[in-house]
Amino acid sequence: MNSKRILVLGIGNILWADEGFGVRCVEALNAGWEFPPQVELMDGGTQGLYLLPYVQEADCLLVFDAVDYGDTPGTLREVVGDLVPRFMGAKKMSLHQTGFQEVLAAAEMTEKLPGELVLIGVQPEELEDFGGSLRDVVKAQMPAAFDIAFAWLERWGATPKKRQGEALGINNSALAIDLYEAERPPADQAYRMGDARFLNMEQS
Repeated sequence: MNSKRILVLGIGNILWADEGFGVRCVEALNAGWEFPPQVELMDGGTQGLYLLPYVQEADCLLVFDAVDYGDTPGTLREVVGDLVPRFMGAKKMSLHQTGFQEVLAAAEMTEKLPGELVLIGVQPEELEDFGGSLRDVVKAQMPAAFDIAFAWLERWGATPKKRQGEALGINNSALAIDLYEAERPPADQAYRMGDARFLNMEQS
């Protein structure tokens, strides 16, 4: 058995539309495929430095995220090695990217940065939609993102196989994308730009 410890990490915030791309990718991978025991799939959300010990333990790190490269919405980029921290910080669109840059820097300072780093990033279309889900142009890139991920996993000796039966979710079932999209209240009942009470307080 290959002894490389592999962390497949989705980061971002599902509450802000396309920023949830990374989390939705690892959810779908977990639901659809079985992975060798040395592979850990994780919803990293916006946890920042709390992810450090998991990153330090990995030999190979594969990250899914929505990253603003200034490309056409839905454009996928595959970033490898030393370029990953630079791309994560090129144009920060969210605090979670600042936090994850710190994770990589801390792992490097402690000489426990994974030997292989891969970022699969998508250019978001919409971020300013509180409670919104992935836009179609971004969601449509998930299969292509998986193909890139599978190629790396095969290279690392950890090829997944199609799952037989249902998987235990890696998140609360109430956050599953189908339910999340189906139960969203209409715009006249749920403010789209954040919590209006908080925003009004900020302006006062």
